[in-house]
Amino acid sequence: MSGLLALLDDVAGIAKVAAASVDDVAGQAAKASAKAAGAVIDDAAVTPKYVHGFAAARELPIVGKIALGSIRNKLLILLPLALLLSAFAPWMVTPLLMLGGSYLCFEGAEKVYHLFKPHAPHADGQPAEQGDPAHLEATKVAGAVKTDFILSAEIMTIILAALDPSASLVFRAFTLGLAGVIITVVVYGSVALIVKADDVGLWLARVGRLSVTRALGRGIVKFMPILMTLLMIIGTAAMIWVGGSIVIHGLSELGQPHPYEDIHHIAELAAHAFVGASGFIAWVVTAFFDGILGLIYGLILIPIVARIINPLIRLVTGKKAGAAH
Repeated sequence: MSGLLALLDDVAGIAKVAAASVDDVAGQAAKASAKAAGAVIDDAAVTPKYVHGFAAARELPIVGKIALGSIRNKLLILLPLALLLSAFAPWMVTPLLMLGGSYLCFEGAEKVYHLFKPHAPHADGQPAEQGDPAHLEATKVAGAVKTDFILSAEIMTIILAALDPSASLVFRAFTLGLAGVIITVVVYGSVALIVKADDVGLWLARVGRLSVTRALGRGIVKFMPILMTLLMIIGTAAMIWVGGSIVIHGLSELGQPHPYEDIHHIAELAAHAFVGASGFIAWVVTAFFDGILGLIYGLILIPIVARIINPLIRLVTGKKAGAAH
């Protein structure tokens, strides 16, 4: 009985700490979540493809299943791993961040590369997916959750690096958890809106009583392919920019100040030339060079992944390796 009372007392203590610092937790979670912009945007841009080809009635249930899998990834697997990492091996955060940044650069550069050299079509000329719809849905969801695990690992590592290392374990746990939930809600809420927007547009176009309502519905339907293209472009650019920034900052923290200091110096010179908007100009210049170097680095990684890493994965797993997306 005394053990139970002690446990309840500990739980009450944790609850008091959480309640006392809820504003700090929420603020830190929102700030840290913004650091993961590249992976978050890419996640939102990529996920709608997993519901393509399914009946409209199954779209939201599929998105819900993927979102639930994402929550499990973040809270049940990645959150404990992140806390263990910060507690016992904080020196690994920067290398892991650089590994995640390298992945972002590679994925973004590969998308740019395939704009000029598209994937070859299926050799048999048949659709890639056939069979029982329930089985295909389960397969799609499983694949989406696996992809989400990679992106969530990047996101949680970026958030962890953005937190104050002197903060208590409880504070970091609540902040990481809240940030993970915020990101999941934003990403999959946006995905749900995206995948149903064309249905809403069709409904307005068919049953709208006013001509302006019907015109709005037709406009939504026509705009959705444009929106998806914009999301893919923004997501790719964000991946390359964020990935390049992570790698460049990581090199600086590991004792290689270039090119971080060079970019910082150029950004300062540009900011001095535009006094009225110095902060914005410095950010744009920094992001531009981070993106350029991230793209170059990602293009260098493409043959390395194709000729070395993927063959090693096939050798170990016996399966064909491919990009996470």
